[in-house]
Amino acid sequence: MTIRVGQGFDVHAFSDDPRRGLVLGGVAVPGQGLAGHSDADVVCHAIIDALLGAAGAGDIGTMFPDTGPAYAGADSFHLLVVALERISPPWRAVNVDCTVIAEAPRLAAYRDAMQQRLGDALGAPVSVKAKRAEALGALGRGEGIACLAVALLEEI
Repeated sequence: MTIRVGQGFDVHAFSDDPRRGLVLGGVAVPGQGLAGHSDADVVCHAIIDALLGAAGAGDIGTMFPDTGPAYAGADSFHLLVVALERISPPWRAVNVDCTVIAEAPRLAAYRDAMQQRLGDALGAPVSVKAKRAEALGALGRGEGIACLAVALLEEI
């Protein structure tokens, strides 16, 4: 059996547009939305990079460039599904682990929904944890949200 590990990272600042919704892990979360070309779902973006990295298939910026109109306002959860289809076969997700770094909003009430939705899409367990930056740096000042992800794939 061949297994591969990939890591992903994404960060977005909060948007100045009050109409922009916050989406994390494919789940709408009350709070200020993030600035970005797509819906700026940092969880989905980090997972995409982790999956692509493990599969040796490039990165999110190559697969879904932010330079063209095709991905403007894109649903990042849909992009995650597309990325997974692109690497499967020969790869299948075994599990994904994510850490969201944010001062706000508090995510405990949304964690189960994120894990369920992401896990259903990947066909594998997904864990989502939330941590604070403890007032250190831009994340600690509440200027945005970041996510780290690790994906384990196996060859099928």
